[in-house]
Amino acid sequence: MRTAISLSFGALALASLTACGAGTTAGEASKGAAAAPGKITVAASDTECKVATAEIAAGTSTFTITNGGSKVTEFYVYAPGDRVMAEVENIVPGLTRELVAELPAGAYEAVCKPGMVGKGIRNALKVTGEHKALNSDAQLADAVASYKRYIKSQSDTLLVKTQEFVDAVKGGQIDKAKELYPVSRTYWERIEPVAEIFGDLDPAIDAREADLADGEEWTGFHRIEKDLWIKKDISKDGPVADKLIADVKTIVQKSNAAELTPLNLANGAKELLDEVASGKITGEEDIWSHTDLWDFDANLQGSKAAVQALRPVLEERAPDLVKTLDEKFAAAESALGAHQKGDGWKLHDELSKAELKALSDAINALAEPISKIAPVIAK
Repeated sequence: MRTAISLSFGALALASLTACGAGTTAGEASKGAAAAPGKITVAASDTECKVATAEIAAGTSTFTITNGGSKVTEFYVYAPGDRVMAEVENIVPGLTRELVAELPAGAYEAVCKPGMVGKGIRNALKVTGEHKALNSDAQLADAVASYKRYIKSQSDTLLVKTQEFVDAVKGGQIDKAKELYPVSRTYWERIEPVAEIFGDLDPAIDAREADLADGEEWTGFHRIEKDLWIKKDISKDGPVADKLIADVKTIVQKSNAAELTPLNLANGAKELLDEVASGKITGEEDIWSHTDLWDFDANLQGSKAAVQALRPVLEERAPDLVKTLDEKFAAAESALGAHQKGDGWKLHDELSKAELKALSDAINALAEPISKIAPVIAK
């Protein structure tokens, strides 16, 4: 169901984004470079997830993940209950990504997910000792507080817009539901780095059909999307809609109560660009409605909000990086802005090959400086 254009530019964007993780150059990544001293190597494949050590000291740690398999993979550090402490997605075969995580003492799991589905290949990871939390820095604490205010504003509106969407679905109002679908998702996409922290709630809300493991129940936005645009029948979607709004209410509550670290902001800004590369540029995210540019814009703005919250710290520690970030955000916003249509955006299948390449190039150019934020924050 993917178009040739989607595959071509999706591969281009994804390869560039995944090759240049924090502190890893494209050249090093293409060779599957070994981790530098003091970094924790993770050798991922289609069947294994070899973590160099099972015990680390509390504080900030850098994981260097090399994908030696044939499938795109992900790497997570889970706390009990599969609460996501840190993650890096879309690691293309043959490439290396780095993930900077802040972990207090406790029992965790280091997990690779070949094919980006299922529960993953799991390793026990013990973190011991004490550390001075990044949040103990007043500027970083202020950055987290600022970002949490942003998350609250977006999640509150997500709840309102999702309820409107659900009401339209349950009322059998296909045209209205189609109109509300990309609008409600805008607020979801802006907060997704925080929403993804909470185990199975994210896939319950946002899993695509292609993301499902064998036998896994399919619920959420994309299940209804298919019924709206392909089946053109939502008469049996009442229970799916009810579960969607229930899950969104839970996510909103948990997101507003979540204890975040400065690295959640830094890594989240990068994750949102990975989302653009792996789903929005390719047209795979909203494969039936083709409303991917609404999600693209939301991811871009969510990434910018995380960076802006960290801006005072970055201006002090890396002023040249701030200048570059401003330039690249402006360029990406300009490239996307060319495709505005009324109060929304053109459909993905209305864009030409050249237009998709321009968007891909803009995201690639922004991804590189974004990847430098986490190491700066972790100093």
